Amino acid sequence: MKTKNGWATLAVCGMLCAGGSAMAQVKLGLMAPLTGSQAVVGQDQVDGFMLALEQSGGKLGGQAVQVFKEDDQLKPEIGSQAVRKLIDKDRVDAIVGLSFSNVMMASLKSLTESGTVAILTNSGPSPVAGASCAPNIFSVAWQNDGAAESMGKYVQDKGIKRVYLMAPNYQAGKDMLAGFKRYFKGEVVDEVYTQVGQSDYSSEIAQLQAAKPDAVFAFYPGGMGVNYIRQLSQAGMLAKLPNYSVFTVDGVTMPALRDAAVGATFGAMWDAALDNPENRAFVAAFTAKYKRVPSEYAAAAYDAGRLLHVALGKLQGKVGDKRALAAAVKASGDQFRSVRGPFSFNKNNLPIQNYYAFQVVKEGGAAVVKNVGTPLTQHRDAYAAQCRLP
Repeated sequence: MKTKNGWATLAVCGMLCAGGSAMAQVKLGLMAPLTGSQAVVGQDQVDGFMLALEQSGGKLGGQAVQVFKEDDQLKPEIGSQAVRKLIDKDRVDAIVGLSFSNVMMASLKSLTESGTVAILTNSGPSPVAGASCAPNIFSVAWQNDGAAESMGKYVQDKGIKRVYLMAPNYQAGKDMLAGFKRYFKGEVVDEVYTQVGQSDYSSEIAQLQAAKPDAVFAFYPGGMGVNYIRQLSQAGMLAKLPNYSVFTVDGVTMPALRDAAVGATFGAMWDAALDNPENRAFVAAFTAKYKRVPSEYAAAAYDAGRLLHVALGKLQGKVGDKRALAAAVKASGDQFRSVRGPFSFNKNNLPIQNYYAFQVVKEGGAAVVKNVGTPLTQHRDAYAAQCRLP
């Protein structure tokens, strides 16, 4: 049902709420971009979380769950309205997802002041990791710089000297390029910021060609990534210029890119190619249910569900105490089995985790992703020292 403000609300009783109970004991908000150019990113988060809920029998920590789904449309003003509704009207115990960094930052004050537990599955803005950290705000995704830092180290270790940088002009774009530069010590030929949601990169690609760098590093998530890589490939640049990226070539964009992405190298905390028991089971279950391979967004949301399952179990049915729930989430960070491998929360409630390097190669006539290294292990973000949490 659409409201006059444009966001949709859907309440479901956790996968039929065993026994047909009319009253759910735990209320959860699930917010993501579900329309527009980044809808595929949002849908993967919803599907990953709902899969975790289904696998736990429609309950989390033994408690029936009511889920309120909100479409933030990738618009900060819509997202902040949706967060206020979830907190003030729906009175949720926690909110999962919270969209891209620009939407998350617009909602930061409301979340901090309310004390409502927030679990980010697609962002980790540097302010939230640093001076604006809060005891009720967690990320099971990443600190924005992390994957980019891994690519900076990977490129540095490769001995590449001159790199051209590109990203959309918003908080995550700035964080990504800052992260890359933190580990890459060579020359930055140029640092180009483009419009969020831009679809035509012909002008920027012409400038890139003229600059003649040794490599290019870019961050373009979702639909932006598909357009960027396709246009780079059409210009012959992928064949001539080493391309490194984060959240550009991934599980969301690969179905559209396929051969166009061959040769690209990307950094991430997760990919379907990771070989561990939890991940193999997750990928098989997600693919069987949704008929597509999951992305890192689905993996993060799936982990959020598994984390909440453990945390809510600690409360033994006594939900409603926001501080107790936040403490339980923090304590459960290293107690659930993440599909990405090692995981725990840093003092700022952001992940301590591995970052891997993946490459798209042609194998058996198809474009496939291969794990080619682990540039950063048990990595802690650069902003935790600014966080005043104990």
